[in-house]
Amino acid sequence: MDIKGFSSAMFGWNIPYWRENKEPALEEIFRHCAEAGLHAVELDASPEKVQAAQAYGLAVSGTYIGLDLHELFESLDIEKSILPAARRLSDAGGSDLILNANPKGGWGNPQPKTEEEFKRQGANLARIAAAVRPYELKVCLHNHAADNHNAEGDLRSVVDYASPEVHLCVDTGWAHVAGADPIQWIRDYPQRIAAVHLRNQIGDVPTEDILEGEIDMPELVRTLHTIDYRGWLCFELWHREDTFPKRTMAEDMRRSVEALKLWLDEIN
Repeated sequence: MDIKGFSSAMFGWNIPYWRENKEPALEEIFRHCAEAGLHAVELDASPEKVQAAQAYGLAVSGTYIGLDLHELFESLDIEKSILPAARRLSDAGGSDLILNANPKGGWGNPQPKTEEEFKRQGANLARIAAAVRPYELKVCLHNHAADNHNAEGDLRSVVDYASPEVHLCVDTGWAHVAGADPIQWIRDYPQRIAAVHLRNQIGDVPTEDILEGEIDMPELVRTLHTIDYRGWLCFELWHREDTFPKRTMAEDMRRSVEALKLWLDEIN
């Protein structure tokens, strides 16, 4: 396994600022990321953000975009929703275009998607992958469904209904919440795994770092090794209020990075 490095999504870092009705202080966040031992961040690769990240020695690993992928392709308007972001990501040297399948009915009232909608989702993903082919990015579907029906259906939309150009970004936390086993997904679909988002859980509650929780993270790392995973290891820690964190996000990110380094050393 020859990974690209350690990265982090921005959602968990942004939450403390949003709770106080403030704009996230990116330079402060980037400083914490660098001090925690991260090599990159996952964000919209605007020149201003890229420059700010680079000032702390951070690259851009990928960009995350949510879309109603189960809807008609024309409604996605990829000329505005996808292509500019893909171009910025490519220009910044990033590799992972992470697409989230937004829930049918919206986040506040998710509904079960039909099999036809999962098929359409796969076809839409394939068309997006073809459209961004000139940018040489890995197009990955990120699992976000909290129920098993939609989580497994979103998985099928890639492995059964999309072209081989479409990959999976396995979010360990959301897979666990949906009653799936993220480790088994990695074992079952090794050729599709191009990205991961790492978070541990106790039931549907995120733990404050990846060391504690019901997901066997050392085994997950060993499984990535067995499939010769070569992507980024991206953290998505989430200090939800019912997590009752005892440490700061910066401290828990540092703990998580150090644990991941240890587990990698044990298999190399």
